[in-house]
Amino acid sequence: MPGVRTSAARAGRGKLAGLAATSILAVSLCGCGGSSAASRPSLILYNGQHPQTTEALVAGFERATGIQVEVRSNDEDVLADQLVEEGSSSPADVLYTENSPALEYLQRRGMLAHLPESILGRVESRYDSPVGDWVGVSARVSVMVYNTRLLRPAQLPASVMQLAEPRWRGLLAIAPGETDFQPIVTSIARRYGRPAAVAWLEAIKSNAGQQVYPDNETITSAVNSGQAEIGIINHYYWYRLKAEVGAAQIHSAIAYFAPRDAGYVIDVSGAAVLRSARHRAAAERFLEFLVGHRGQEILAHGDSFEYPLGSGVVTAQPLRPFSDLEPAQLTIADLGDGAEAVALLHLAQLL
Repeated sequence: MPGVRTSAARAGRGKLAGLAATSILAVSLCGCGGSSAASRPSLILYNGQHPQTTEALVAGFERATGIQVEVRSNDEDVLADQLVEEGSSSPADVLYTENSPALEYLQRRGMLAHLPESILGRVESRYDSPVGDWVGVSARVSVMVYNTRLLRPAQLPASVMQLAEPRWRGLLAIAPGETDFQPIVTSIARRYGRPAAVAWLEAIKSNAGQQVYPDNETITSAVNSGQAEIGIINHYYWYRLKAEVGAAQIHSAIAYFAPRDAGYVIDVSGAAVLRSARHRAAAERFLEFLVGHRGQEILAHGDSFEYPLGSGVVTAQPLRPFSDLEPAQLTIADLGDGAEAVALLHLAQLL
């Protein structure tokens, strides 16, 4: 029986207007013999990535392997908590996230399976799990987005710390509830200490005022329309808005913080096989596809605007070359499981 695709929006977060978020219902069983559609192997994917990115990758994987994938999408932190609650009875075979902390959160609880070198070897080790329990798939970088009618490049701050200055009061947009924001908080805490990080959070909260938004898409749109003058996002949100509305409707641009600044952070999107996976072989094949040449080429040429990390593939999109980025020197282990950032955000009453 062929798989049936149904809509599944990520809770509380609009992802590129007009694009349908889908999940894929597979009713075939893994490991059965024969060549009929009813005997095709299958797996269940918990998806915390952008639905349109996952849709393209899943479609390519299904065509290449005949393995059917059921996708269940939600925010990555929601899915991580759900997996902890479900424990060994979880139906999930694979978790795919936007950021590494959700994966580290589960790895530290012993919930992820160790991956073979055939998967890990496709990606530089600095973008993988420090203990080999998940693999990096793609990357993004934190940037400033600013309204080009209201600000000139020379007026932009060099450091993320400068956004706490009174000069930005009423002009700044933030989305502290985004998991993309947590690595920046962690980076600041590691560079300047926890008290300084809380003070910075309290100051940008004051500067943002009513412009505290639920997600990076809203920040990008608010800055582009002039509702806010500047915001902190991951680079790909701006490129996605440009692709959606067209260059003529873009009144904003992105800019990078000074080299090695605490706000200049590489975020890694990764995937893992659950230790409790019922379809381990199919799950590993899915990860091999993600970081293999075919999966990475889908990322390189698609509309995700992320940087491929595996198999030597580079993006075909007009992004700053990944090799030219000069981020803060943070490791995956430094970013950890996000608990420190969440605690600091609570102290600043931003969560």
